[in-house]
Amino acid sequence: MEELVVLVNPEDDVLGLMEKQQAHINGLLHRAFSIFLFNDEGKMLLQKRASEKYHSPSQWTNAVCSHPRNGESYLDGAKRRLKEELGIETELSEKFNFIYKADVGGGLWEHELDHVFVGSYDADFNLNKEEVEEVRYISMEDLDKEISENPSNFTEWFKIILEEYKHHF
Repeated sequence: MEELVVLVNPEDDVLGLMEKQQAHINGLLHRAFSIFLFNDEGKMLLQKRASEKYHSPSQWTNAVCSHPRNGESYLDGAKRRLKEELGIETELSEKFNFIYKADVGGGLWEHELDHVFVGSYDADFNLNKEEVEEVRYISMEDLDKEISENPSNFTEWFKIILEEYKHHF
């Protein structure tokens, strides 16, 4: 099934729909959401993207990052993808949104109006192996160190979103 993204202007007015990969080739602004999950110790959940992903395979990123479907709210899309990727449900709260553009290699761009959600979760996962290779929790201090020492192990958008997150908290 062809996956479509919702193209928008910077004010989030809908401009149309486009196949996801084509939007990434053209670098067109589209709706997205990112989820940061923390456990009871305050450590952040990272997911390692599946090795079969068409861009940024086997790189570490935040808990979930994806796109709402046409007519779907950002929150409903976020909850759907939590279930589809990690096999979990938890409460989420939207913290901020911003626009970024990142070169993800292979002639592909992430140009997103990204709504960032935060939640807590400290139980078992049922990973969708087509999406997620593995997950782990990490302290912010250790995460900063890992990104500094091995930036290529992390998705480009995660590094951008993480910096924006730090500015808000």
